[in-house]
Amino acid sequence: MTHPRLIAIHAALRDPKRWKRWALEALLLIAIVVAITLWQNRGLPEGAAPPLAGVRNDGVAVSLAGMQQGRPTLVAFWATWCPVCRAEEGNIEAVARDWPVLSVAMQSGDAEAVDDHLHGRRLSVPAVIDDDGDIAELWRVKSVPTHFIVDTQGIIRFRIVGYASEYGLRARLWWVEKFPL
Repeated sequence: MTHPRLIAIHAALRDPKRWKRWALEALLLIAIVVAITLWQNRGLPEGAAPPLAGVRNDGVAVSLAGMQQGRPTLVAFWATWCPVCRAEEGNIEAVARDWPVLSVAMQSGDAEAVDDHLHGRRLSVPAVIDDDGDIAELWRVKSVPTHFIVDTQGIIRFRIVGYASEYGLRARLWWVEKFPL
C-alpha cells in the first residue's frame, strides 16, 4: 500500500505549474545571493594584490610574495573579537595544512595578545599583526572575516566576505592552481 503523502508528492512533481513556480523561486534565491555577494565585495581590491608585509605574532617577518611558493595563497583577515572568525578558524587551520595561508589579525591587539588568543584556541597558523589596521586599510577590508585567493602572479582571483567553509576555500584554491590566467 502506498502512503498518501507519497501519492501527493508524486502528483505535485508531475504538475508543470508547480515546476515553473519552483524554478522561479530558485532563480529569485540565486539572484538574491548574487546581489548580496556583490554588495559585500564592493570596494575590495581586484586585479593586482596590494603589497602585504608585516611581522607575525611569532616575530617572523613575512610578505605575500615570499609566502606563495609557486602556489595560490589564501590571505585571511580576521579579528580576535569576531565571533564569525572564531567559528571558521578551524577551516583556516585545515586549509593551512595543504596551502599557503597568510593570516592577518586586524585590530586585535599587539603580538602578545594575538599570540595568547592563538595559543588559547590551540591554533598553529601564525598571524601578521595589524593592530592599527593599516594593512586592512591598504586592502580596503572593512569587515572580518574577509578572504582573498591570490594566484602565483599576485592577482586576486577570489574575494569572500563572511564565513568561508574549508571546502569552499579549498575548491577556490584548487581552481586557481588548475586554471591560471
